[in-house]
Amino acid sequence: MHAYLRSVAGPRAHRVGPFVIRFDDHDDALPFNYAIPDDDAAPTADDIGELVAAFRSRARTPRLEYVPSAAPKVEQALAGFTPEGRFPLMVCGPGEVTDAPVAGVEVSLVTADADLWQVARVMNAAFDAPAATEHDVARMRRVLDGGGLVARATDTATGEPAGAGQLGSPHQGVAEVAGIAVLPSFRRRGIAGAVTALLTRAGGAAGITTPFLTPGSDEAGRVYARVGYRKVGEMLHTSLR
Repeated sequence: MHAYLRSVAGPRAHRVGPFVIRFDDHDDALPFNYAIPDDDAAPTADDIGELVAAFRSRARTPRLEYVPSAAPKVEQALAGFTPEGRFPLMVCGPGEVTDAPVAGVEVSLVTADADLWQVARVMNAAFDAPAATEHDVARMRRVLDGGGLVARATDTATGEPAGAGQLGSPHQGVAEVAGIAVLPSFRRRGIAGAVTALLTRAGGAAGITTPFLTPGSDEAGRVYARVGYRKVGEMLHTSLR
């Protein structure tokens, strides 16, 4: 999973000491800007200083997203950093997923630009992010170009988009289910589970053997558990404000 996270940084990734950094040139939101340590990294104070400087020089918040058990010496070296959260790391084999259809809602994979715009608007609205831009759509297009998937849930009666999500571009069969979003008026109907189940099963058909996710709350974790995800570890998000 660390190898997958490093791959997400892409060809423009920045290397600072034992860290690979993903920067988004168009969006300073925390989920798009973070560092991943090398496995078993033991960073020095100078390494941390260079890491912080790299973020500050780009007007980004210094932060990491990583699996502590894969690099257990890193956290003790992060003087001044504060954990944003320790999130369950959950996986589900494609053959273990439980389908979760929702009455009156169609969940499907999308690739057309018009559909990706709808998905971007749903995600940004659900997460209280600024209005969707062409950069949000371009980001999803890169996911698709890399072999990932994007899904949309639609109210069959009105044609209104209700929810969305994506499965990242895979690396050695590993990919992250992310951006699972449901508009407020459609929540508590099981749409998040339905989107997650579709992405997981379709990912398996595309050769993604190890989809994973990190729910941001116990409630979200229970949603994913109902469609077959189980906890296998912990993900740490930590930053220097």
